[in-house]
Amino acid sequence: MQRIATVVAVALGISCTAGILTAQLNTSSGDLGVYQVRNNFYMLVGAGANIGVQIGSDGVILVDTGSAGTSSKVLDAIKKLTPLPIRYIINTSAGADHVGGNEALAKAGVGIGAIGVPLVPGNERNGAGVTIQAAIEVLNRMSAPSDKVSPYPVAAWPTETLAESDKIKSMALNDDGIQLIRAPGAHSDGDLIVLFRRADVIVTGDTLDLTRFPVIDVENGGSVQGEIAALNHLIELAIPPTPLVWREGGTFVVPANGYVCENSEIVEYRDMMVVVRDTIRDLIKQGKTLEQIKQANPTLPYRARYGSDSGAWTTDMFVESVYKGLVSEKR
Repeated sequence: MQRIATVVAVALGISCTAGILTAQLNTSSGDLGVYQVRNNFYMLVGAGANIGVQIGSDGVILVDTGSAGTSSKVLDAIKKLTPLPIRYIINTSAGADHVGGNEALAKAGVGIGAIGVPLVPGNERNGAGVTIQAAIEVLNRMSAPSDKVSPYPVAAWPTETLAESDKIKSMALNDDGIQLIRAPGAHSDGDLIVLFRRADVIVTGDTLDLTRFPVIDVENGGSVQGEIAALNHLIELAIPPTPLVWREGGTFVVPANGYVCENSEIVEYRDMMVVVRDTIRDLIKQGKTLEQIKQANPTLPYRARYGSDSGAWTTDMFVESVYKGLVSEKR
């Protein structure tokens, strides 16, 4: 297995010791990083959350679309990989770094209904819009009640959704079986894990973020127990490269941020979550307050790798989210 060099890790802004590098990464100023994960599967880095790109005879399938301001770069990167149009978009959550490019990239694509229909210059969409798939909770957060202003334009909203009762949705595109799997109550209550069965690639969304402690959005249904359950499910889905461990093989996993990884890295991340949860739970049983728990530094063994004292998601915010989840269980 090839390993990511230190200079690549610095360029990506991540802290890691190892990862899978299956193609040259373009790190020149203003460009997106592009990994070739499989022959027909790529990961785009630097547009917000990592973007999964599957290319096949039916066209391009995107998992997440990055931030709004990077859409032109994402589209340019896709055009360098293939002349085929974007057919389908899957959103793993409602985060702006996951759905910000929905409108621009959907408008640039050709919908599923136009598969097999020749492209007409000047009318590339042929009247068929690109499908945007997500959990119903994502649509609810991107839209708004009739008396409120929507945070996103209608063209960016999911056009098909998984209901709260749906555990999985399966479809066949690009000669591959694709499964959209709910991860309830992990990062939020509307997370999806996307499994490409033939390619043997999983795109995890925010259930796995190798650059920081998990972002648990308690206000929107996230929980420490749901996060651990989602990681356990990922471990079950991701086939390890055994018994021939010296060969590059097994399932490749694309996290929300960070490097392409495999089963063992998910196990490490899950174990970290379990240790932190159990430590905080024990402190709660001792009658410690939230501030006392923060001062006890329950994330100490992992803080250098995943922690942060500033930015959008700090170590204290992570500890608070775990604390809130555990306290609510006792009620």
